[in-house]
Amino acid sequence: MNSMHGVPFEPRQEVRLGMIGTGGRGQGLLNELLACDGADHLHVQISALADSSDVSLEQAARRLERAGQPAPAIYQDAAGWRSLLEQDLDIVYIATPWDSHAALAVTAMCAGKHVAVEVPAATTIEECWQLVETSEQTRRHCVMLENCCYDYWETLVKRMVNAGLLGTIVHAECAYIHELRAMLLEDSSEGLWRRESQKTRNGNLYPTHGLGPVAQCLGIGSDDTFKTLVSMSSLAAGMAEYTAQVVPEGSPKRLEKYICGDLNVSLIRTRLGRTIVLQHSTVLPRPYDRIFLISGTKGTFRDYPPRLYLDGAGTPEEWLPLEEYRAQWEDPLWKRLGELARQRGGHGGMDFIMNYRLMQTLHEGLVPDSDVYDAADWSVPGPLSELSVAGGSQPLAFPDFRWS
Repeated sequence: MNSMHGVPFEPRQEVRLGMIGTGGRGQGLLNELLACDGADHLHVQISALADSSDVSLEQAARRLERAGQPAPAIYQDAAGWRSLLEQDLDIVYIATPWDSHAALAVTAMCAGKHVAVEVPAATTIEECWQLVETSEQTRRHCVMLENCCYDYWETLVKRMVNAGLLGTIVHAECAYIHELRAMLLEDSSEGLWRRESQKTRNGNLYPTHGLGPVAQCLGIGSDDTFKTLVSMSSLAAGMAEYTAQVVPEGSPKRLEKYICGDLNVSLIRTRLGRTIVLQHSTVLPRPYDRIFLISGTKGTFRDYPPRLYLDGAGTPEEWLPLEEYRAQWEDPLWKRLGELARQRGGHGGMDFIMNYRLMQTLHEGLVPDSDVYDAADWSVPGPLSELSVAGGSQPLAFPDFRWS
């Protein structure tokens, strides 16, 4: 195996970037990338755009013009993204519907481009292998744009873990709990395609937001690896009941059948014997929650809201106030760029930090923070959970993307 782990980018003075997909998520990424241009000596030129929508392409082009960027090459026809890949680009961002991510990323790497792909990077086990094998063969990086790895508390807690503050880590919990019923029924944006998975798949449809930060805290890919997964889904009731309540009589949406359980719980065991609880729910009325619990022999962190408990500190069985720990453990990027990130970046600033860091690694010729093996490891619980649920919650082994 010719591993891509630890392989640095080639340094460059200016990062030339193309983007496939300029819809809602693509527009957000453009904002953050434009904010990166000129920040801390970074130079980012968005040279080419491709999308099937002339409206979103026009919006994106106007946004670049207002920012003082040179006019990008525009590709609007169905095969336009292939022409985009012929341009002289350093990296291609892919912000399209889930089921197209892997195929576009593979083609871009084969065209000699590094790739930054939205989450999840793949929706099948076969696609995960295609990403890994293509990255190794082409020597091009495939970085998954997992913004939650760059959120404020995730980066801070990772530093705590690495310093041993929580002791030996034995257990973690994470989730993507995000009530999306109204969005799923929209006749625009993600409503045009995301609801389809509720009708055709039963498992954890979106594992990476919760799992990525936990995997980094546990050193998955360096000190440890995922070993087995067991998954269980509840009955599917929430989406059907909501549809019957809000969708008018006569709409074809009222005839749709949803098979994805309202709540999926997957249990992961690592090679070192650590355990992870991973949850997914988007059709139940609950507050947003990624849980982000990291538990070790000296203490525990739990988010939503953020709380810390350390053995022997404070009052027994009471969470500690976090302010005194923030100054010591805050990530240097957040300390230096946090104000700009919150002003210009989406999702509380983590999107800016993610994009800034990727542009920095390209500019300086550094090793990316995550690679194609992480993209595969964090995405594959999606299809693995489907297989486990279909098999009566049978345990399944993780593919060994890094050493096979």
